[in-house]
Amino acid sequence: MIQRVYEQVKKSSGISHITVATDNAKIFDHVKTFGNACMTKEDHPSGTDRCYEAFTSLHEDFDYVMNIQGDEPFIQPDQIEQLAGVLDGKTEIATLVKKIDNKEELDNPGEVKVVMDNTNKALYFSRSIIPYLRNAPTKEWLDHYGYYKHIGLYAFRSDILKQITSLPVSSLERAESLEQLRWLENGYQIKVAITNTESICIETPEDIDRAIEYMKHLA
Repeated sequence: MIQRVYEQVKKSSGISHITVATDNAKIFDHVKTFGNACMTKEDHPSGTDRCYEAFTSLHEDFDYVMNIQGDEPFIQPDQIEQLAGVLDGKTEIATLVKKIDNKEELDNPGEVKVVMDNTNKALYFSRSIIPYLRNAPTKEWLDHYGYYKHIGLYAFRSDILKQITSLPVSSLERAESLEQLRWLENGYQIKVAITNTESICIETPEDIDRAIEYMKHLA
């Protein structure tokens, strides 16, 4: 799966260097057979902290650092390039969202929901359904409002990445187990790009079954 993600990222013209950051020796040894890998500490509280350690180990200057999770085997090069397209030097943090098109996704707390302002900056991320539609039955919510789910892909301006990894865990982050809430709670802005391409994150055995069904659909 990690090799698949790596090969998808290589197809993107918006990336100048790729490194897999891991604390697992088996993963490190496997990745070294086809690409770049970096061993990191085991006790990082989040993937962003691991990303920052890997970035500093390169001893190179980059305007932005992109964190592409190794459990996103269906990530597409055009999604990476779309995210790179909003990195204008002013953007602090950027991520992707996709419109939710079925009730199962909407009800699933594993699918993180996002609300944005009218300039496509994130207002809030939640495992709950947001916003709550007061004047419609829940089974009809998708018919009355455009809901969006978060795609696990981030880009950080290099100086911002350094800053956010020094922040303590916030109350909102602790409540929802979503580290991006720490950044919002501390006043950082997250620019959102909207993709129409589906992406399935592999986090549980059930997700593997979903991925296999999705691959059959692609075939």
